[in-house]
Amino acid sequence: MLAAVKGIVQGNTVVVEDDIREYDGVEVIVTLLNAPKRKVPKAHVDWEGFVIPSERGKNVEGYMKEMRENDRI
Repeated sequence: MLAAVKGIVQGNTVVVEDDIREYDGVEVIVTLLNAPKRKVPKAHVDWEGFVIPSERGKNVEGYMKEMRENDRI
């Protein structure tokens, strides 16, 4: 069975508005929505450093069209 209830975290407790006594003793999974944002910014990654320039990369639109042109029966 799957049930979803709305709740608020207060300290180390999740407070819910619904009556969930009928689920007493049942194993649950708690999913947090809107998790706190990171306080330390992510390190910048230079993605261009991983790219090897090629002729195909310059004409990617035409290449993909050619690859997908006959992919259906």
